[in-house]
Amino acid sequence: MTTRWLTPEEQRAWRAYVAGYLLVEDAIDRQLQQEAGMPHLYYSILANLSETPERRLRMTDLAERLKITRSRLTYAVTRLEKDGLLRREDCRWDKRGSVAVLTDEGTAVLENAAPGHVETVRAALFDRLTPEQVGQLEEIFTQVARGFQGDDSGEVAPEDLPWRRRSSPCAGTSEASGTSGTSGTA
Repeated sequence: MTTRWLTPEEQRAWRAYVAGYLLVEDAIDRQLQQEAGMPHLYYSILANLSETPERRLRMTDLAERLKITRSRLTYAVTRLEKDGLLRREDCRWDKRGSVAVLTDEGTAVLENAAPGHVETVRAALFDRLTPEQVGQLEEIFTQVARGFQGDDSGEVAPEDLPWRRRSSPCAGTSEASGTSGTSGTA
């Protein structure tokens, strides 16, 4: 197989993406750690649950929304559960699954964290873009996500999707079904 090296234009675009992504994610994570005492992933879990009916979602669906492995979600949910921000319940329609439920305390934490989080997202990303660039950003990453999810060719193997992957036994976390959500926040 011949390696398809990146063109100079593709290399510049790739490096710009990596630098921009890392800097934006770092800014968001630092702000959430300082103001809410939680990483971006935990905020995203709470936000996604806040947008669902009855603030609850099956764990597998939450993992899909967040585009993360079920084991990573299970670990995060366990931590959030210990802090009283959410709870798990057995899934009534599927005995193998469980449901993550946002608690009133979790809702209060999310409501307190949301203004600072949104301001950080705006300052780190959207204030730097024109309205046209915002549309292009959405179009580009929607296309990228579709490609990974098989929306273009239908040729994506289930294990290629993060929320369907299983961790190796040495990962130190247990596997569970799980899913996600967020409300007008990044």
